[in-house]
Amino acid sequence: MTTRILPAVGFSFACYLVIGMLLAILPSYVHLRLGLSTVVAGLVVSAQYVATVLSRPHAGRMTDALGPKRTVLYGLLACTGSGALSLLAAWGDGVRGLGLGSLIAGRLLLGAGESMVATGATMWGIGRVGYRHTARVISWNGIATYGALAAGAPLGVVLERRWGLASVGAFVVALSLASAALALRMNPAAVVHGERMPFRRILWRVTPHGIGLALGGVGFGVIAAFVTLYYAQRGWSGAALALSVYGVCFIGARLLLSDVIQRFGGFPVAAASFAVEAVGLALLGLAPARSAAFAGAALTGFGFSLVFPALGVEAVRHVPAESRGAALGAYTAFVDLSLFVSGPAAGAVIGGYGYPAAFVSAGGAGALALGLTLWLSRRG
Repeated sequence: MTTRILPAVGFSFACYLVIGMLLAILPSYVHLRLGLSTVVAGLVVSAQYVATVLSRPHAGRMTDALGPKRTVLYGLLACTGSGALSLLAAWGDGVRGLGLGSLIAGRLLLGAGESMVATGATMWGIGRVGYRHTARVISWNGIATYGALAAGAPLGVVLERRWGLASVGAFVVALSLASAALALRMNPAAVVHGERMPFRRILWRVTPHGIGLALGGVGFGVIAAFVTLYYAQRGWSGAALALSVYGVCFIGARLLLSDVIQRFGGFPVAAASFAVEAVGLALLGLAPARSAAFAGAALTGFGFSLVFPALGVEAVRHVPAESRGAALGAYTAFVDLSLFVSGPAAGAVIGGYGYPAAFVSAGGAGALALGLTLWLSRRG
């Protein structure tokens, strides 16, 4: 079973390895190398999220109409273009407008590529093992995603420090083209033919589940953006370790509990996950010592781990097979939107009430998601 899933979700690993590499180096490159403000650096990074949110539904429709294989291939070509634009930015870093414009265009292409690769790879994996194993495929895709982000960040930093941005761009081009060559050699998943459900109806069906996902995603957004500053404000060391603890517990939960959704159903697992996440975020925000904060990060990662596949199974369950790619794309867009909004929102909370309030508020969002999930489970 797993051996049939891994070749498909491996393309997600390649895509998110690229994302992790660039995410680790671009803010400092724009601010320190190009001499632009931190606001501009933030906008360059955010351009990818905007493109991802806007392109997710289209990527889902592409998967339904063209098949997962072609969608993944188009996404990998977009990643290749992003790497080429990084090369152009490195070549033109003496011309501020050229360097900045190339980076922004590359981020937009990478955002579109992420949508196509992630959605296509997930549906490709489902096509290889059957819809009965949707939760397992989504779980493995998440493991590939977070594992690649964790590996990509240090790799990008090493390449950029030793050989500059051009080496990162060249690596991205080579990895994306090699992945596309592998995709060409794999057998495609069958395209399910039939009348497609109108997208507005798909969006209406998945929105309640997507809202729950977005509320749960606030915790990760706040941790990613502010845990380093929070630790510094408390005089603690080891902020990077807190992020590692979060990631290890996230991946560990998916490896250890991959079958619980199939056994107990999506809603019960999602409800339990939100409860654990909310407790973890509250503990992180109110931690009296660094060890308690580590425990809070661990609980948050463990709790959020199964939210996406658990609610995802329920979101696509009532959508016809020929429209499930579009449903998955629309559902996934909610977590992208959550990550885009949570940073500025948490920043406003921190400005008014301090760092602990941001984490406690994120825990409150998890509690709201728990209530929504219980309501959805009663509704059926």
